[in-house]
This record gives sequence, C-alpha cells and structure tokens, in this order.
Amino acid sequence: MGNEQTLLFVLNDAPYGSERSFNGLRLAINLNEQEIETKINVFLMSDSVSCALPKQAPGEGYHVQQMLEILIAQGAEVKLCKTCCNARGISELPLIEGAEIGTLDDLSMWTLQADKVICF
Repeated sequence: MGNEQTLLFVLNDAPYGSERSFNGLRLAINLNEQEIETKINVFLMSDSVSCALPKQAPGEGYHVQQMLEILIAQGAEVKLCKTCCNARGISELPLIEGAEIGTLDDLSMWTLQADKVICF
C-alpha cells in the first residue's frame, strides 16, 4: 500500500448536456482498474452536484449515477458542495448511497492530501 496514490477529482458540469462529468468519472473508474493502487476522492461542485441524485433515467448512452455508484463500490469517497446544493435547492433531496454533502473545508483537506488534483 506504500505506492498508493491519492487522486482528487473535482467535477463542475451537469451530468448531461456536456460530457465533462462523464469523462472525469470514466477516467476515475479506469484509474481504479490499473495496477497502481489509488485512493479516489470525488468532489462535486456547481451543476455536477446533480450527478449524485438517484433515479436518473437517461434515454441512452452513459449513466452518470451508475458510474458514481461503481466508484463508491470501488472505495471512492464522493462529496457534494453544500453551497452549490443550497443554491440549487437540492440540499434536502436524497442522494445515491455513499454520497454525502461536504464543505469547502472538506475540499481543502482533500486537496492538501492529494497527490494529484484533476478538474473537469
């Protein structure tokens, strides 16, 4: 475990309409499948906070909720920006299992602890 890398993914875009969040999650999942051990943290900001809402039913193509669930099952931590959730009126809505509301302090600590910070 001495070679483990801690990676922080900061996502900003809505789950659909742009592929930025999709591409960030795709990379995170793929990194977890490499031979080098990783610790993945995902912080959802701005419109990406809606990525962690349950019961998504995209017509076809990728499914961001499922991708987050895969990452969580792989051991990733997922937090949503509290300020961003409040601004969008979703603070009281249920989230997918394993995701939780976080703060700027959480993001700051994850940033300081990360070997790499990747923003989408």
